[in-house]
Amino acid sequence: MTYVPAGDRYDRMQYRRSGRSGLQLPLLSLGLWNNFGDDFPFEAGRATVRRAFDLGVTHFDLANNYGPPYGSAEQNFGRMLQLDLHPYRDELVISTKAGYDMWPGPYGEWGSRKYLLASLDQSLRRMGLEYVDIFYSHRYDPATPLDETMGALDAAVTQGKALYAGISSYSAAKTREAAAILRDLGTPLLIHQPSYSMLNRWIEPELLDALAEVGAGCIVFSPLAQGMLSDKYLDGVPAGSRASRRATLSPDLITEGALEKIRALNEIARGRGQSLAQMAVAWAVRDPRVTSALVGASSVEQLEANVAALESLDFGDDELEQIDRHATDSGINLWAASSSE
Repeated sequence: MTYVPAGDRYDRMQYRRSGRSGLQLPLLSLGLWNNFGDDFPFEAGRATVRRAFDLGVTHFDLANNYGPPYGSAEQNFGRMLQLDLHPYRDELVISTKAGYDMWPGPYGEWGSRKYLLASLDQSLRRMGLEYVDIFYSHRYDPATPLDETMGALDAAVTQGKALYAGISSYSAAKTREAAAILRDLGTPLLIHQPSYSMLNRWIEPELLDALAEVGAGCIVFSPLAQGMLSDKYLDGVPAGSRASRRATLSPDLITEGALEKIRALNEIARGRGQSLAQMAVAWAVRDPRVTSALVGASSVEQLEANVAALESLDFGDDELEQIDRHATDSGINLWAASSSE
């Protein structure tokens, strides 16, 4: 049967403007980092993407090396577009990134013009698109001049292969530099994508202020701390969980100290009538400078539970004080090296 999206989809979602731009993003966006590669059933991912759009999620975030194998998430999403969402392309914000290893040799990762623009061309072919809405530098490259990396983003926009330019996991200082270069080139920095959660609060001291200064938005990823901020780990590491597979969450991070924090935060969430994951998502977007939070989903049910977090977004001062006692750094920022330059 031909897919027809829900007629009330835009009544189910809240949207925020990205910095000083004209682009609005849904408060929750769907990230295809996990569960959309060839290791995951295609029809399950397809059902999740369709349900996301039904719920007003218009932004779908990818990267060249999402899978596994590399490129397969983009390829599978391209099939979903062709099968279901192609008639609604102008209602979608589709983003991709380049910066991590993608193919062998010296031109297959980091931030050179050669790598970034070649990667974007490959991403467009995999997804069957003429352009993406946002193209990101996925990480800062200390060995490539920043004006070369930003020049590649500008070229992607001027060539019509991307509508906007973004960066991910850049420090506050490098974000200011990148924004200044792009502004001089005539392609403003639209958005920054950093990791952020109650157990990883590195963006608060400087980065959010820097983004407000340069007029860029902020879309946070891993608001559930790679799954730690869910009820999965309240009693340790269960079989079949992400930590048990050592995928993007090492069991070494599930320390007794971390579990004490997670259990305390879970009690606060219960008092709010939310799951821990729902409170974590709501908390991540409590600051209006955060445009959107990227959530993943392995099923339609998990997606619906995440979106339900938007039903209770307000926090009292007493709740925030309680959360602050337990929401402290837990050494889980896997991307710290990129943002420390």
